[in-house]
Amino acid sequence: MRQVVFRLLGPLEVHTGGSNPRLGGPRQRTILTMLLLAPNRVVSVDNLIDAVWPQGAPNTARNQVAICVANLRKVFKDTAGVDDLIVTSHPGYILNSLEHRIDVVDFEERVAQARDVARGGRIAEACDLFAEALALWRGSALDGVTGSRVEEEAVRLNEVRLDVYEEQASLQLQLGRHQALTAEFSALVKEHPLREQARAHLMLAHYRSGRRAEALAVFQEGREVLVEELGIEPGPALQALHELVLLDSPELTQPSVNPAPAPASNVPRQLPVQSASFTGRASELRSLDRMLDERLGQSPLTVAAISGVGGVGKTALAIHWANQVAARFPDGQLFTDLRGYDEKDAPVPPSTVLDRLLRSLGVPGPQIPADPGERAALYRSVLDGKRTLIVLDNARSFQQISPLLPGSGRCCVLITSRDMIDDLLGDYAVLQIGLNVMAPEEATALLAEVAGESRIGADPGATARLGSLCDRLPLALRIAGARLAARPHWSVRNLVSRLENQRRRLDELSPGEGGVRAGFRLSYRDLPPEAQRLYRRLGLLTAPDFAAWVGAALLDTPDPVDAEILIEKLVDAQLLEVAASPGPATRYRFQDLLRLYAWECAQAEESEEERRAAVERAFSGWLMLADAARQRTNGGNPSLAYGPVRPFPLPDDLVDELLEDPMGWFESERTALADVIEQAARSDLSTYAWGLTANITTLFEPHNYLEDWHSCAMSALAAARRTGDRLGEATMLRSLGTLAIYQRRYQEAESSLLPALELFEECGEVHGRALVLRNLAVCSRFAGNLQDARHQAGQSLDDFRKTEDLASESHVLGLLSQIELELGNVSSGIDLCTEAIAKSHEAGSVRVAMQNTYRLAEALMRQGDPAAAERACREVLELTRAKGDRLGLGHALRGIGEARWRQDDPEAAVVVLKEALEVADDVADRFLRARIEADLGCARLVGGSPQDAIPQLRRALGVFEELGAQAWRQRIARVLEAVDPGRDTGGTGPRTVSSGDLVALLEM
Repeated sequence: MRQVVFRLLGPLEVHTGGSNPRLGGPRQRTILTMLLLAPNRVVSVDNLIDAVWPQGAPNTARNQVAICVANLRKVFKDTAGVDDLIVTSHPGYILNSLEHRIDVVDFEERVAQARDVARGGRIAEACDLFAEALALWRGSALDGVTGSRVEEEAVRLNEVRLDVYEEQASLQLQLGRHQALTAEFSALVKEHPLREQARAHLMLAHYRSGRRAEALAVFQEGREVLVEELGIEPGPALQALHELVLLDSPELTQPSVNPAPAPASNVPRQLPVQSASFTGRASELRSLDRMLDERLGQSPLTVAAISGVGGVGKTALAIHWANQVAARFPDGQLFTDLRGYDEKDAPVPPSTVLDRLLRSLGVPGPQIPADPGERAALYRSVLDGKRTLIVLDNARSFQQISPLLPGSGRCCVLITSRDMIDDLLGDYAVLQIGLNVMAPEEATALLAEVAGESRIGADPGATARLGSLCDRLPLALRIAGARLAARPHWSVRNLVSRLENQRRRLDELSPGEGGVRAGFRLSYRDLPPEAQRLYRRLGLLTAPDFAAWVGAALLDTPDPVDAEILIEKLVDAQLLEVAASPGPATRYRFQDLLRLYAWECAQAEESEEERRAAVERAFSGWLMLADAARQRTNGGNPSLAYGPVRPFPLPDDLVDELLEDPMGWFESERTALADVIEQAARSDLSTYAWGLTANITTLFEPHNYLEDWHSCAMSALAAARRTGDRLGEATMLRSLGTLAIYQRRYQEAESSLLPALELFEECGEVHGRALVLRNLAVCSRFAGNLQDARHQAGQSLDDFRKTEDLASESHVLGLLSQIELELGNVSSGIDLCTEAIAKSHEAGSVRVAMQNTYRLAEALMRQGDPAAAERACREVLELTRAKGDRLGLGHALRGIGEARWRQDDPEAAVVVLKEALEVADDVADRFLRARIEADLGCARLVGGSPQDAIPQLRRALGVFEELGAQAWRQRIARVLEAVDPGRDTGGTGPRTVSSGDLVALLEM
C-alpha cells in the first residue's frame, strides 16, 4: 500500500508514489473534494448531492453518488493498493486520511505551529513556519473543481491564505524586514484592494524603508477604492496609522509596535455581569468549550445557538459562558438583546442593531451607511481578521440575525432564541443546544444558591418536591428561592404546600406581571390561531403524554396530519416536547407549568361547552381505538355495549397503522389510558371511564398490571354509581370480580359477580351476562362445586353463541373441558378442548388458542400421555414468550415440569420448575406458585429426595387451604398422607414414591 498525497491548494491533484491517477469526470472530482475537505468525518449523501447538483438533483442522484464513490475506491485500489480510504458510514461516507497526506491539513498544522511559536516569542522561527505553510500553495484553492459548495470552501481557503500572509507580514515587520516586504505586498494590495490590514502593512513597510510619500499614497488609493466601491471611509485602525505617518510619529520606527494600533475605546466589552447564583449546565458548557477548541479559526464561522422555552435559562447560560471565554477574544465582546419575543416591543430590526454594533466597534456615526446592505458589508469589513465574540440574545428568526453574522472565521457568534433557527444549519456548522429543564441535583444547587444552603438542605424531600413543582425551570426555581429568602419564617415545606394547589401555582411563580406566566404568554401570543387553540385544548387533558391524533380529536378535524403539523409548531415553540415513544406513534408531553398555562388559556378563551366537547372527542378516540385493539387481540369478539358517547371516528388507515400490534399500542398508551379513565371518572363521563377500563383489561390481565386494573375499575365504578349508569356499574362489578379471580380471591369475586349478573339481566345485556356466568363457573370449579360450574359454563356458552362471540365461546369450551376432566370424563374433556382450540383459531384469537392448548396439555396428562402434554406446553411457551405474557409463561413452564416428572425425568423437571417459580413470583400469583411447589415436591419424591419434597408439599397445601382450592387441597393431602404417614405420630420418616403412584394419588 502506497501513501496517497492529495493537493487542494491549487488545482486538485492526487499523487500515489509517482503516478497521478485519473479521477474521472467533474462529479467524481467534486465528491472527492467534499470528502477531502472533511477528512475523518462523515459527509452525508445529501451534502454530496447538493454539492454535485446545486440547482436541483435528478431522481437517480443517490445511485449516481454511489457509483462515483465506487469508481473512486477502484482508482485508489488499483493505483495505490488502498481499499479502506473511503468507507460507508451512515448517513454518508468518510475519507480516512490515516497515513495519507492532504495539503490543506498540512497547511493548517504548520500555521497552528507558527502561531504557537510566535506566542512563545520565537518570531523568526514563526516566520519560517508561515513561509513553509504558504509554500504549499500552487494557485487558487480547488481551481477547476465545480459546484457552489466547493467554490464556497475555495473562497474560504483563499481568505485564510491572505490572513496568513498578513500574520507573517506583521512578524516580518517586527523583525525589521520591511524592505523585502514592499514588493510582495504591493502586488497583494493591488490584487485585494479592500483588505485594510494588508494595506496597513504595506504603508508601514514603505514608511520604514524611507518612502513616506509612497506610504501616504497607499492610504489615499485605499480610501478612494473604499469610498467608490463601498461608500465608506477607511476603518479606525488604518486612519490611525495614516495620522501617525502624517505626524512622523516616533512610534512607527519601533519594530515591536503594532502596525495598525486601534484606540482602546474601539475594543468593546459589552458582556453583562454573569449571575452569582448560576449553577449546573455542565454538559452544555463542555459542548460550547469543545466547539471553540475545535472550530474557532478552522471553520468559516463558529456559531452556537441555544434554544428553549422562556425561563429555561438560555440567556444566563450564554452570559456565563461568554464571560468565561472572553479572554480568548482580545478584539472585544459584543452583546445585544434583539427583543425577538418582547411583550411590549417589536423585534429590533437588523439595520438598527448594525448601527449600534458599528458604533461599538469605533465607526463614527457619519461613516455608517444608510443602506442596510452596505451597513452589513461595513460590519463584516470592520470585523475581518478580528477575534471577536458576538452574543445575539433573544433572536426571533434567521432573517433577523443573518445580517449580523461576520464573515471571519476568527469570530464566534452565540445566539439565544426560543425556537431552533433551522435556517442556520444550511450555511453554517452550528452547535445547536436545545436547553431543557435542570437535572434534580442542579435544581437543588440553584435553590441553595438563592435561598441558602442550610435552609434547602434541612428537608431534602421537600426540596426535591419543590424542584418538581417548579418543573426544574431555572426562572421558576429562582423565584421560589427568592420567596424563601424573603420569608425566613417559611420552611421549604410551607412553599411546597402553596405550590401543590395547581390553580394557584402559576400565581405563586409569577410575581407582578412577570415571572413564569409572562414568559409563557410571549410564546403563546406568537402562535398562529389554530396552534393556540390546540395548545389550550391540550391543556384540558391530564394524560402524561399523547399521540398526534389526540390533537385532531380536540380540534374536531378529520385529518390527523393537520393536527400533527400544529403539534410540531408547538414543539418548535418549546411549548411541547417529544416524549419517549416505544409504541407505533410519536408521543408528545407537557411540562406541568406549561400545561397549567394552557389550561388557564382554555378557561379564559373557550366556553364550558366547547371545552367539554373537545375533551369528549379525545376520550371517544381513545375508546374507539381501545375497543378495536381488544377485538384484534382477542380475535374479533364484538364491541362492548356502551352508553351515550360523543363519536369521533379516526381514519381507517390511521387505525390500522396504530393497531398493527394491538398489544404494543395498549402498552404504549397504558399510563395515558389510566389517566384518561381517572379524568373521565372525575368529570362524571362514566361511559368513557368504564368503557376504557373494560377494554384495557386486555393488557392488564396478561401483564399482571393488577394495581392499575383495580384503581381504574374502582374509579369508573364510583362514577357510574354517581351518574346512575347501571350498565357501567354492572360492567365494572364484573371487571372487579374478574380481577379477584386473578388474585385467587374467589369469595370476593362472587360478591362482585352476583350483583353484576342481576344488573346485566336488568339491562337486558346478554353478552355481559355471559361474561359474568363464565366467571362464576370459574369460582364454582375452584371451590370444587363442579356440577354448578358445569351448569353456569353451559349457560354462558349459550349466551356467547347468541352474541356470536367466537373467542369467548372458545374460552368457555376450554373451561368446560377442564370441568369434565375433573369430573373424571377424560375423553369428553379432550373432545371439548379440541373443539375449543379449533374455535379459537376460527376466531383468530391467539391468546385464547394459547389458553386452550394449555388446557389440552392438562387433559393429555389425565389421559396418561405426558409426552404429548409436554409438546403442547412447549407450543404455549413459544407463544407466551413472543407475546410477553408472563402469567401464561409461568403456566407453560409449570406444565412442562409436571410432564417431565410424570415421564420419570425429575432432574429436568426441577430445572424448569425453578424457572417457573421465578415467573410466579414476578406476577405474584399465589395459586400458580402453590401448583409449582406441588410439582417440585412430586419431582423430588420421584427423584428419591422425600426430605426435600415434604416442606414444599406442605407449603403448597397451606396455600390451597387459604385460597379455598378444595380439589387441590385434597390431592396434596392424599400425597402427604401416603409419603409421610408418621408425621403426626412420630413414626417412620417420609418415603419415596414412583411417578405412577403419584399420578394415581393426584387423580383419585
